[in-house]
Amino acid sequence: MNFISSLLSNLNYATILFLMLLESTVVPVPSEFVVTPAAYHAAGGNLDVFLVILFATIGADLGASINYVVAYYVGRPVIYSFANSKWGKMCLLNQEKVEKSERYFDDHGIVATLTGRLIPGIRHLISIPAGLAKMNYWKFLLYTTIGAGVWHSILAALGWYLHAIVPEDQLNDKISEYAEYIKIIIIALVLIAIVYFVVKSYLKRKKQ
Repeated sequence: MNFISSLLSNLNYATILFLMLLESTVVPVPSEFVVTPAAYHAAGGNLDVFLVILFATIGADLGASINYVVAYYVGRPVIYSFANSKWGKMCLLNQEKVEKSERYFDDHGIVATLTGRLIPGIRHLISIPAGLAKMNYWKFLLYTTIGAGVWHSILAALGWYLHAIVPEDQLNDKISEYAEYIKIIIIALVLIAIVYFVVKSYLKRKKQ
């Protein structure tokens, strides 16, 4: 964890990509404390905010792809075994969390890959049930990219806004304080996305 803390204190495009890769696997790296501070520094002229979002999203795609490929080829018993192992617990993982992500995927179908990227506790695991279900990889990657891009854009907007009102030594406290507002935005976006896909599916069936 000291290694991750060191990366968090030295954010650049490479560390943003790497940390978001880790966050999209099973390593507990909170994206709020990567993308938001990076955008905060971008507002100060040290980074480009659009490149922050781009590299964060590429990292998320790479990490999610690792989860997808592992789940696709090793199957549920091995995934559960790892989740219940000492290493899984070190990653704050357990079988219940994996099963929760599977239920979400089962309830919402392939759309879950998009909307799941916006939900805390589901975001970094939703690629596992996608792999277990052997979802088409390119469709999986498209929805992952859209979902991760939206999430990182929200965090980047927050970081850019905070730069104008918060000194850097208070940034992490403010990020935690704004977490509730972020959750409200996420819930609204997820609901909008679900309604859109449900209506689209209904109209398609009606037309047929």
